[in-house]
Amino acid sequence: MLVRPRQTAAAAASRERSRRPQLLAASYRAGARILRAVPPGIRHTVAAPGGAAWYWLSPGQRRAALDNYAAALGRRPTDPEVARVARRAFQNYGRMLMDFVLIGSLAPEELVERVTLEGREDLDAALARGRGVIMAVPHMGSWDMAGAYAGAIGYPVAAVADKFPGSLNDAVVETRQRFGMNVIMLGRAAIRAITEALRANHIVALLCDLEQGPGVDVRFFGRHAIVPGGPAALALKTGAALMPACHFAQCSGLGSE
Repeated sequence: MLVRPRQTAAAAASRERSRRPQLLAASYRAGARILRAVPPGIRHTVAAPGGAAWYWLSPGQRRAALDNYAAALGRRPTDPEVARVARRAFQNYGRMLMDFVLIGSLAPEELVERVTLEGREDLDAALARGRGVIMAVPHMGSWDMAGAYAGAIGYPVAAVADKFPGSLNDAVVETRQRFGMNVIMLGRAAIRAITEALRANHIVALLCDLEQGPGVDVRFFGRHAIVPGGPAALALKTGAALMPACHFAQCSGLGSE
């Protein structure tokens, strides 16, 4: 007599999840194909009302933006100019999200045609030292497009990134790797992976304006702020060059479209 082991509830649930469509990944890929067919001007115009809606529907983020831009502009948070700049920031973030999704439908050579690079001689000089480069990247423009461009033109790039939910993470990592980027997930193993990449004389891209880990107290626009110390600390520890980088559309620097 053959006795089969009873199926546990956990195993059954796991198999059921594996049969379900990978909705997040599928949505990401479908969105990429749709955006590819939309001209850049229309794509960015459509992003504006979405960003404005986000501004009005996110009271906590709206208040933070108003406070920050008031400090930067030297005005009160209730000033109409402060509100105008804050709304523009939300709209620009919406455009960045569209570019983030769009990359999923582009081939490396197509992305290279959309982006120009300034300051390449400084990057090449830093890599010539042989100790790697830490690229400090702020939340400005499409940092994913900048990293993908660097990988597509042959630079060895490792991007330190947080994990996306569910199947979306696999789809995004697959896209980044297609452009030549190595993805280092935040976590216990990240420091070792970063150190190994720098020893191999690679570029390690780090977002430099998140309060993660110990930071340095500074006065920023007359206010107390914490600046992450990770990029500078790693550069001092490893001897790697430390360079800032940013991406912006139709401007100097790393720019696209």
